[in-house]
Amino acid sequence: MAKKMDRREFLQVSAATGLIMSMGSSISLADEPKAIQLIRPQMGSGSPLMQLLWKRMSSREFIPEPLPVEVLSNLLWAAFGINRPDGKRTAATAGNKQEIDIYVATAGGLYLYDAKASLLHPILSEDIRTMTGRNAYGASVNLVYVADYSKMGTGSDEDKIRSSAAATGLIAENVYLYCASEGLATVVRGSIDRPALGTVMKLRADQKIILAQSVGYPKKGT
Repeated sequence: MAKKMDRREFLQVSAATGLIMSMGSSISLADEPKAIQLIRPQMGSGSPLMQLLWKRMSSREFIPEPLPVEVLSNLLWAAFGINRPDGKRTAATAGNKQEIDIYVATAGGLYLYDAKASLLHPILSEDIRTMTGRNAYGASVNLVYVADYSKMGTGSDEDKIRSSAAATGLIAENVYLYCASEGLATVVRGSIDRPALGTVMKLRADQKIILAQSVGYPKKGT
């Protein structure tokens, strides 16, 4: 297995190649943002499970440093990436419906995670991070978990709410564990003006915002 670059080395390489998720300049986003190709997940990193559970916590203090594409790629794969040849994911969904979509709000705009293509599809060029909850805490990335009821068959809305909430919880916990592994800060947020955010995100009536989750580098000492 190739030697994994440390974070300083990757930031240097990324700065030279334009791969860093920048607060304004690393990825050039004009009026129409472009898709972002993610990187294959790095399987050799991380800590044993019991250590991760010991480190796992919510944090509401972030610095604005952006996440490199390598880190963002691993984060999204850990959250809800494909981990088996049959297309199943790192988090369970009832009946393998895979109804949860992860939207990624950054300084450069809003993107939709495509696990099959390992790609971030551009949705909006605006920075809507402050709309993803009552307090986004200045995190460089805010994930928005959206349930697509059109993928869930003909069950009742009550069943769809219950199933999508459980699936979102599993995905969010994967993010917590990844952040514990990589020294990142994260917190799940539920205080969201869902109608306003749904309008800005151009969601359909059968797409429901469940939760948001802030991710970024922690302030020193937190």
